Amino acid sequence: MNPTVTQYIASAKHWKEELQAIREILLETELIEDFKWRTPCYTHNNKNIVIIAPFKEYFALAFFNGAAISDCGKLLIKAGANTQSGRQLRFKDSKEILNQKAIIKKYIKEAISIQSTNIVETTKPAVPLVEVQELNTIFKSDVAFKKAFLALTPGKQRGYLIYFSGAKQAETRVTRIEKYRDRILAGIGITDCTCGLSKRMPNCDGSHKLRTETR
Repeated sequence: MNPTVTQYIASAKHWKEELQAIREILLETELIEDFKWRTPCYTHNNKNIVIIAPFKEYFALAFFNGAAISDCGKLLIKAGANTQSGRQLRFKDSKEILNQKAIIKKYIKEAISIQSTNIVETTKPAVPLVEVQELNTIFKSDVAFKKAFLALTPGKQRGYLIYFSGAKQAETRVTRIEKYRDRILAGIGITDCTCGLSKRMPNCDGSHKLRTETR
């Protein structure tokens, strides 16, 4: 159990019961619990398998290479028209999660097998899972900002989009975008270290906070 995930769930204002329910199922599998892009992420042999994605209208378990899963239950959803390999299992409450426990585990087992045997899509890299209308609006009047965002790796784009879309109010989404504007223009990801103290470069591990506390 990753302590950062424990803290994330404990402080969650929405979907707390669902977070706990899906976490318990994931911890019963071979996956290793991690925390990436400001949300719980689960890996196998250092390869990303699934990530938890709480949205306003639904709660999702997103498979990084879900398109390769056989999907016997016809439950996997393509997040967007341009999405390549990513697929989501969506839920509205914890009861749905518990009712589909067996199939969640089945899909995870298949996803691990796919990664282990390198059966992955190679046509195109995965694109961000979500769209943020406020960001698209800003792009229309700020070409330089749009160019900088699109120059980021798909993973960095996804990290920002998950964070921006997590705000319920449009005003808050705009505030978040403006707050990270300079980082995006500089080509820095939302979880990247900017102080140079991290022991998990390029990711931030909170070392800057420890330095401040010891002063």
